[in-house]
Amino acid sequence: MAKPGVTAADIDRMMAAIVTKFVEPQIQRLENGNLDDMKKHGDYFREYCIPLTRVHLYSNVSREFETNGSIQTVTVFMVIAVFILLIACTNFMNLSTARSADRSKEVGVRKVLGSSRRDLIAGFLMESVLTSVMAMLLAVLIVALLLPYFNQLSGKDFHIDALGKKWVLISFLLGPLAIGLLAGSYPAFYLSAFKPIQVLKGRLAMGFKSGWFRNGLVVFQFVIAIALIIGTLVIDSQLRYIRNRDLGFNRDQVLIVNNTNHLANQANIFREEAEKLPGITGSTMTGSLPSRVHGGFITYYKDVTAKTDEAFLLQRWFIDAQYIPVLGMKMIGGRNFSPTMQTDSSGVLINETAAHLLGYADTDAVNKPVYRGSNPEDAFHIIGVVKDFNGESLHEQIEPIVFQLAEDRHDISFRIHTGNIPGLIAALKNRYQSLDKSSGEPFDYSFMDDDFNKLYQSDQRTGSLFISFALFAIFIACLGLFGLVTYAAEQRTKEIGIRKVLGATAGHIVGLLSADFLKLVILAAVIACPIAWWGMHKWLQDFAYRTVIGWWIFLLAGSLAVLITVITVSFRAIKAAMANPIDSLRTE
Repeated sequence: MAKPGVTAADIDRMMAAIVTKFVEPQIQRLENGNLDDMKKHGDYFREYCIPLTRVHLYSNVSREFETNGSIQTVTVFMVIAVFILLIACTNFMNLSTARSADRSKEVGVRKVLGSSRRDLIAGFLMESVLTSVMAMLLAVLIVALLLPYFNQLSGKDFHIDALGKKWVLISFLLGPLAIGLLAGSYPAFYLSAFKPIQVLKGRLAMGFKSGWFRNGLVVFQFVIAIALIIGTLVIDSQLRYIRNRDLGFNRDQVLIVNNTNHLANQANIFREEAEKLPGITGSTMTGSLPSRVHGGFITYYKDVTAKTDEAFLLQRWFIDAQYIPVLGMKMIGGRNFSPTMQTDSSGVLINETAAHLLGYADTDAVNKPVYRGSNPEDAFHIIGVVKDFNGESLHEQIEPIVFQLAEDRHDISFRIHTGNIPGLIAALKNRYQSLDKSSGEPFDYSFMDDDFNKLYQSDQRTGSLFISFALFAIFIACLGLFGLVTYAAEQRTKEIGIRKVLGATAGHIVGLLSADFLKLVILAAVIACPIAWWGMHKWLQDFAYRTVIGWWIFLLAGSLAVLITVITVSFRAIKAAMANPIDSLRTE
């Protein structure tokens, strides 16, 4: 807790002084250099602070206690929500101007009776604002009903009483006003501009094709809908890539008993007794596990006389001889640790990335020395090279790792093969509690595949939210499209009747009404594809290992948009095509 008036910059300066005073002597002793030498080569050692309230959304450092959120993701979804709201506004504009023929005589009569254009604009805007207010009240009711589902989808715990906060109440007042004015502005100015003489004489030019602004709004809303469809497909493709990628180890059927260091010297006894249980095929005792916080970075050298600019920063994991086979990792050179070879205490394993960083081809690193410092007694010889595996999320590059043979009692991982997992867990719990007489720590366990999946909870939620937003956008766009098709069919009732009398089939009529809308949707797809590609390409850059955005995604998204349009249009167009032409031509 900082004192009042102390800023983050002040704390950073204090921490820099502490690093210089206490850390630099250690660097001089262990690394044969100092902080200035490190800076010359682009390296640094520093501490910095971040406000606790900003950690969840703004911290991008690795090894947090839990998977962080992302302010970029929050911003993206806020923008998407605004776009969906704009789709609803464009629908209101479209349908209001489409119904201009029905309200044109109303405008003409009111102008003749003395209403000014200002009065008409105010009236139309008032209608729009009242519609927005009623929509807001309905939205609050829907939010209250769907809040449990949203909490499950987002992994959060929101409560309806949050709507009583001051800033929320202010938004309730200003939001409907702003949205109503935005949605009603164009219809108000458009309808109020009618000339009363032309309107009352029936000379008002109507027709769907003349509404260029209305067509532009249709294109706009389908650009958003198609972009969201593409985003959903790309996110799903990346998540499937994550699930199916060969990680370099086998995370399935691995049960981890956590915090076994509380057992102290009894940890080995617990492990030995557990291995006798049916259903356990092997075990390894270490806290350095994939998808978890690992050992720290340690400086190594290829030569005992090396200087700071010849240092290599590698992760150091303490493991036992059973680690590699139990976790299903592969050796590509040399051999694994052997419990029967005492010299392995001075031997290390490295992964492929570490071998390449040290300047070796994979197998060439075997039998080469590495040094922990300038003391020749700190020498280790490389006895084997482990095939690279993703020890962290696919957002991160594979780190160079040195594996050292040592006892680490933090966790014990068991390779299991049984159909009675609850029974096996109960048996492990009984043995754990029988040995833990003093610490009183609860028996805690997890499965490695669950730990791995937790790394991608945020991405999974992003995908689910994208699907929800895409469905909302498509649904709202289809509602507007359905209204426009209904309007177009009503405007062309007599034309359709004449065409049917002259021999046009129902299919021809449906195609006639669908053609104009399909052109708009295809144009929207052409505009949406590059925009969506750019956005999803930026999103994928956050993954060190990622899928490729295939051309089929854009083809599928465009095809889905066309199919949805055809279904929506056909539903109303078929009704118009099947109508009896005598009814529409009776007055002619």
